[in-house]
Amino acid sequence: MSAPSLSMLVRLMVAQVQECVFERITITTQDTKFTSQLQLAQEAAQVSDVYSLVHQTMTQPLMKDYVPFSWASMVQVKSEHFRALSHYYAAAALCDHTSSSDGEECEEEAEKTFLRFYVNIASGQTLSEILQDPEKRRKLGKAHLRRAVMRHEEAMRVHSLCKILRKMDILQDVLCQTHKHSLEKYLELDREDDFDETAEAPEIQAHTQQKPDISPPSFSAVQVTDIFQRLGPLSVFGARARWGPTRVICLQKRESGMGLTLRGDSPVLVAGVVPGGCAEEAGLREGDYIVAVDGQDCKWAKHGEVVHMLKSCSDREVEISVVTLHSHDTQVERKAGMLSHCSDKENARQRLLGGAKGQSSASLLNWNRKKKRDGSGVAKKLGSTFSLSFGNIRDTEAMY
Repeated sequence: MSAPSLSMLVRLMVAQVQECVFERITITTQDTKFTSQLQLAQEAAQVSDVYSLVHQTMTQPLMKDYVPFSWASMVQVKSEHFRALSHYYAAAALCDHTSSSDGEECEEEAEKTFLRFYVNIASGQTLSEILQDPEKRRKLGKAHLRRAVMRHEEAMRVHSLCKILRKMDILQDVLCQTHKHSLEKYLELDREDDFDETAEAPEIQAHTQQKPDISPPSFSAVQVTDIFQRLGPLSVFGARARWGPTRVICLQKRESGMGLTLRGDSPVLVAGVVPGGCAEEAGLREGDYIVAVDGQDCKWAKHGEVVHMLKSCSDREVEISVVTLHSHDTQVERKAGMLSHCSDKENARQRLLGGAKGQSSASLLNWNRKKKRDGSGVAKKLGSTFSLSFGNIRDTEAMY
């Protein structure tokens, strides 16, 4: 979905649309007038140019490793094929139609069309002189056919290099048939006494009657639902967090309440569990996140909404679906291990010190520890084991 990739796909679709325009003009153009053949040649040159631009985009350093080889080969084949067709139609206009045979066509209009047909023309001759001289028209048509045959052969060569394209029988038939037509017409114009070196055909000016318009879609006009809405807030339930499986807890309210403390919004966190309470006996743990109440999803629910859902079914058993963040379990286990390690070190220190002095020091140390636990134990218990941020914790925390 990178910008170069999307740009390449847009150009590819534009080229396909331009090819459809050429096919439509080919089918609807029944006459074989001089100007009609020149128009077909310019339309084919336009298709060749847009496919050439697509091929250049596909071969860029950022794209060539991701674009399938068959795609790039097909685009290159089409660019060469339509360039060959443009020279073929140019030769047909020059060799099959003369000013005397086109009585229904205005010679002035044909001359104006022919003057705009080439990108540039070699010095020493004018297009008006070529148009009036049958021999010069034949030689120029022969030059176009020579380039058409060369382009057809290049398209067939690129086609033969791709294993997937070689399996497309229709594509191979089209390339062989158009090459045959150009070669036969070239042999018709070739003469035994034609010792002059075949001139190089000028480049045809690409032109189209209908250029594709790229109109961006109006996304606001279509009302859609986010398919990831049911996963919950991305900041919480993103792939970065490692969540455990969903557990279903059955709670029955007692006279003393459910025995849990809730905190935060979207999702609501179980900040504490009363020892011996209903929540602890049911298997609810500190650090669980409530994702559903009685089957009703509440990942996006606010603190007050979850409390209302719990209170509305307080007279009966309520099922709470919860998930646990793995990092939370890891922190608890790590903290328990650290406390155990510190306790072992302290016991060893006490044994080494011994005596009344050591006992008084240990007693003083234990008294200080107890003092600190009594003053800040609740805050540590509720605030140190959670890594997800919440809005206003003090305003949304309560025991139920």
